[in-house]
Amino acid sequence: MTTAVLGGGLSGLTLARLLHERGEKVIILEAEPECGGLCRSRTEKGFTFDTGGSHIIFSRDQEVLSFMRRMIEENEQRNNRNTKIFYKGRYVKYPFENGLYELPEEDRFFCINGFIRTLIAVEKGEIPLPENFREWIYYTFGNGIAECYMVPYNEKIWKYPAEKMSLHWVDGRIPRPPVVDIIKSAIGIETEGYTHQAVFSYPLDGGIEALVRAIAEPLLPFIRTGFRVSSLTRKTGEWHISNGRETITADRIICTIPLQHLLPCLEGVPESVTAACRALVYNSLICVNIGIRGVVPPISWVYIPDKNLGNTNRLSFPSNFSRTTAPDGCSAILAEITHSPGDEMSSIPDARLIDEVLHMLESMKICTPDQVVFTSVQRQPFAYVVYDLGYQKHIAIVQDYCRSRDIPLVGRFAQFEYLNMDGCIRSVMDFVKSYPRE
Repeated sequence: MTTAVLGGGLSGLTLARLLHERGEKVIILEAEPECGGLCRSRTEKGFTFDTGGSHIIFSRDQEVLSFMRRMIEENEQRNNRNTKIFYKGRYVKYPFENGLYELPEEDRFFCINGFIRTLIAVEKGEIPLPENFREWIYYTFGNGIAECYMVPYNEKIWKYPAEKMSLHWVDGRIPRPPVVDIIKSAIGIETEGYTHQAVFSYPLDGGIEALVRAIAEPLLPFIRTGFRVSSLTRKTGEWHISNGRETITADRIICTIPLQHLLPCLEGVPESVTAACRALVYNSLICVNIGIRGVVPPISWVYIPDKNLGNTNRLSFPSNFSRTTAPDGCSAILAEITHSPGDEMSSIPDARLIDEVLHMLESMKICTPDQVVFTSVQRQPFAYVVYDLGYQKHIAIVQDYCRSRDIPLVGRFAQFEYLNMDGCIRSVMDFVKSYPRE
């Protein structure tokens, strides 16, 4: 019995590996010339950049973390997280509520006053339960933290009005800050948020793609790259999988490719299902890569809520993740810009994007144009799932249909969930445990 895994990204390769390790016959079909999906990396002129935005290896899930670290064993650099928010010309500790003492005095008062007043009002039942993401932000953090950072940054990264986003996804992803931490932060006592990220790993050589290459290593004979699935037909108990030139048969298929690519491959999809899939919202990503002579600040990454600094929502410094990502005497900077598919950002020339990022870096006093020795731009059409208010209704329709066609969905854009790397691997592990053996 052969299982065809559609997609050779992190989820697809991990899935195939776990099935292979339990003795099953698999074939991995990847549309691109190389596997890796959002976890690919590219090296040019001595600089290595992750093409799907900067990734790091961390997790609260010890089983998943052990798996990832085992994959990059002897090719691992561990780092202490040093993450900032660039706010009104200063680098404020991340998460924002843990760095209140670094704010200008008026903003510090605005944030702590808003938090306490909201906390009291919530306890008295004077504020109704939130019904969307924007209301949840105000309900959880108060108007000061909401307006200084949480709303501007989230609308910048999601490119979607916060009041039109669902709040069902925030539990576990955006933790409610302890009251004691807010008070300590406001008066300058050090506190830490997101402690599971306090130490993170990164491949010493090869960028984040080293992780997926290690996962894929025993699967190499079973991987078909450049095979873009165009039709899926079930005949006499077998799946016939075609790319328009060649047809492969398999007893079972598992989908890890985007739903927007899967449904057009199937015949007879009801219009209601197609419409539900079309209504699912996601963002694309542009990565602007900058290589410079000299050093960068000893920072892991920086969140940039200020729209006046341009479109970049996050800066990372890959040369602080691994010493091999830049040539001797040089450093690497990666700027991430999210955008809606097909919007005006999609057609902005690379040179203009690079100029915007360089201007921002100079204004942030990170580097000057004369230091720049390398630039490139990478674009990813599928980057982030956006949880709009209609998400749960629409995804249920698509999932029910795929279940009726006996097509399991695994991974970020097949499940259509905002999963980090560890979340993708956890979803694969859970799926394999429940997936019947041959």
